[in-house]
Amino acid sequence: MSLRINSTAPDFEAETTQGSIHFHDWIGDGWAVLFSHPKNFTPVCTTELGTMAGLEGEFKKRNVKIIGISVDPVESHGKWQDDIKTATGHVVAYPLIGDKDLKVAKLYEMLPEEAGDSSDGRTPADNATVRSVYVIGPDKKIKLILTYPMTTGRNFDEILRVIDSIQLTAKHQVATPANWKQGDDVIITAAVSNEDAIKRFGAYETILPYLRKTKQPTA
Repeated sequence: MSLRINSTAPDFEAETTQGSIHFHDWIGDGWAVLFSHPKNFTPVCTTELGTMAGLEGEFKKRNVKIIGISVDPVESHGKWQDDIKTATGHVVAYPLIGDKDLKVAKLYEMLPEEAGDSSDGRTPADNATVRSVYVIGPDKKIKLILTYPMTTGRNFDEILRVIDSIQLTAKHQVATPANWKQGDDVIITAAVSNEDAIKRFGAYETILPYLRKTKQPTA
C-alpha cells in the first residue's frame, strides 16, 4: 500500500545524532516534519539543513518538531553538522537520523526493496528519490508529502505556510485558497450551511454558490 495523505506515518526505531528514538513516541502529542536527504556532504542539502536550523523557532511556535534523515551513518552526520554551520551560520540542534541500512528510506517508499541494505558505495544519484518532506499530525497521520529533485532546494517558508493552513483548517470548518497566507480570507467548507456560516463566522461573501469567503478565524 502506497503512502498517501491520511496514511499512518510508518513507525520505526533508529539511531540519531541525539540518541535512539522510537518515532511515534518521539513525536508525542504534537506535530512533526520529517525531511530526507540522499547523502551527507551534498551541496543543496547542506543549505537546506542550515536553513531548517535557522527556522527551528518558527516550527516550535507551531508545536512542530523537526527531524532530518540521511542515507549515511550517524557518525558521519556529526562531521556534516560542522560543515553546515560553516556554510550557513546555523547550528543543527534537531536530530538527524542515520539510515545506513536504508530501512527508513524503504519504509517511507523513497527507495525500492531491491536497493539493498547498506549505504556503502551508494552515490547521491543512487538515492535521488530520498528528497521528500512529510508533515505528520498528532494523530500520526501524514498531512503532506512533498518530493523535490536533487538540484532544487526546498522552500521551508512554504512548508510553514502549509502547516499554518493545516492547523487552521483542522480547528475550523474552513479551507484556504491559492497563495493563502496568515491573515488572508479563507473559504467556508461545503459542510457548513449558510445559516451556520453566519453563526460561526458572521459576515461572509458568496462568490459562487460553492465558493464562500470569510475572514480568517482567530479563536
